[in-house]
Amino acid sequence: MAYSRAVVLLSGGLDSTTTLAIARAEGYDCYALSVDYGQRHRLELEAARRVAAALGARDHVVIQVDLRRFGGSALTADIPVPTGRDPREMTDIPVTYVPARNTVFLALALGWAETLDAEHLFIGVNHYDYSGYPDCRPEYIEAFERMANLATKAGVEGKSRFHVHTPLIRMTKAEIVRRATELGVDFSLTWSCYVPGPDGRPCGACDSCVLRAKGFAAAGIADPLAR
Repeated sequence: MAYSRAVVLLSGGLDSTTTLAIARAEGYDCYALSVDYGQRHRLELEAARRVAAALGARDHVVIQVDLRRFGGSALTADIPVPTGRDPREMTDIPVTYVPARNTVFLALALGWAETLDAEHLFIGVNHYDYSGYPDCRPEYIEAFERMANLATKAGVEGKSRFHVHTPLIRMTKAEIVRRATELGVDFSLTWSCYVPGPDGRPCGACDSCVLRAKGFAAAGIADPLAR
């Protein structure tokens, strides 16, 4: 049986790992793409490599696009990462927003998909438990999908119809944790923290850590990375 190919954006975090697990469970032949964009640390790329291997990605490419040249984000410039925020406060666009990041990532995934004759892109964006990022919204994903089919040779010639899959977009973090558990995801392979401590452990206080902890607590499941 021939399986449809899919390019899955993989950061090594909880959401992208669950997305890869879902794509695999749905029968896609998965090609994982990670981006070394000049983020604050290498731990998430190391996690992505572990996850891609554990979840049987057909190939895993790490491509370098140095967004530090532009800066503008606490993840790519010398700007403090917010810590200790209440999840109810996470409705603004925080300084951890990286300008155009998901647009850059999806464009790279689209380019690889076209060369692979793959019609499916997967990205682990989430609209509910998120930190206010504008490029995690359903309307953004819908717009990118329309653009993908206008901007590619395969789309214009009618050889491919690109689809951007966002299986987590309307799930809470607790639902994501439960779904990952059902799929047998090893959470110890993942990484979510923006500012790991000197001991290499998650800080437990950045927005990403707070949202992760909230999800595991609500799901009633222990996080192996928790302090």
